[in-house]
Amino acid sequence: MDRILAAAQAIASARRNRAPLPALPPEIVPRDEAEGYRVQRALHDLMLPVNGALAGYKIGCTSAVMQLYLDIPHPCSGGVFERGIHASGAVLAASDYLRVGVECEIAVRLAADLPPSGAPFTHQSVAGAIGDYHPAIEIVDDRYVTWETMGAATLVADDFFAAGCVLGPPIARAAAPDLLAVNGRAIINGAEAGHGTGADVLGHPHNALAWLANHLAVEGRGLHAGQIVLTGSLVKTMWLQAGDRVVMELDGLGRVELAFG
Repeated sequence: MDRILAAAQAIASARRNRAPLPALPPEIVPRDEAEGYRVQRALHDLMLPVNGALAGYKIGCTSAVMQLYLDIPHPCSGGVFERGIHASGAVLAASDYLRVGVECEIAVRLAADLPPSGAPFTHQSVAGAIGDYHPAIEIVDDRYVTWETMGAATLVADDFFAAGCVLGPPIARAAAPDLLAVNGRAIINGAEAGHGTGADVLGHPHNALAWLANHLAVEGRGLHAGQIVLTGSLVKTMWLQAGDRVVMELDGLGRVELAFG
């Protein structure tokens, strides 16, 4: 536990000071992704006083384009904190991030718990726990000296780039379109910068939610009613600058907007 806590403290210090995180010293660097998630849980305890309650999770590497970009062939998850959730139309300061980026996502808000006792979860078994869908912008932050050399275990330990999200108005599950057919478009400063479909997210966004519920169940943890889950980007990450304006349009789910001052 000394190694786990020391790694979490190093990451928390870098985040609080907005300092780029270098490779962790060999004596505390997570040895594998399982240990990375142990560091992540310790990090969450340290960050709660700063970021508010853990309001949900993000799932990364759920689409082929993101797995290729990050060279990680499987999903990874990180925490989403209360103070990082914003409503559509938010104007945020680019200076609050080291290198801010955005991704186009379908978010779900749970209306029922998914406890570990329900595992193994499937596409079908998680669907009934969903209350609403949201068009979403995930905010990511390249907080690293060189993320390409950090390794998946350290990226997992640091919440896998997570820096918050912007949510559009909710769409009740009963009124939502077929997520497989949802086309998403990322528009930066008025120009389309990327597009994808709901089918790009592990074949269906519900598959991503089931992966997360099963991943947490292995650790004896579950998902809870009211939590938000960002199911993964339909497009490759887009890195931004101060002054950029972002719109994500998802057919049948609506649009969500964000600007960086």
